[in-house]
Amino acid sequence: MSEDARTLIDHAARRFVGEVTALATLKMIFEIELRGKGDVQQFRLQMPSFEVTKGPAEDAQVRIDMRREFFNVMAKEAKVPDWIEAFTYGKAHATGPSQYLKLIATVVERHQEREVTRRAKR
Repeated sequence: MSEDARTLIDHAARRFVGEVTALATLKMIFEIELRGKGDVQQFRLQMPSFEVTKGPAEDAQVRIDMRREFFNVMAKEAKVPDWIEAFTYGKAHATGPSQYLKLIATVVERHQEREVTRRAKR
């Protein structure tokens, strides 16, 4: 665990929102739970200010859960398609009210469709 988890969460969130700019104004609170070897760390991410604090987030609308070592790799290298694959195949889990999850999924899906269209035009 060479890098601070708060820094990695901030980096991953900024990178994701940098790719999916429609989420830049999203006002939401996420709880991120990172499971390690006999250890569970919880963090609170407040959007759009990218405020990351350690500890549980009782006011979170969406909870994200994944293995710490997997998150470390994803935070440093992942692009939007990698995150979609992680959630699709169960490497990462998101829970919360369905309208929030559907909103995020729809925005990301539309972003991906626009990316494919842009590539096709080139």
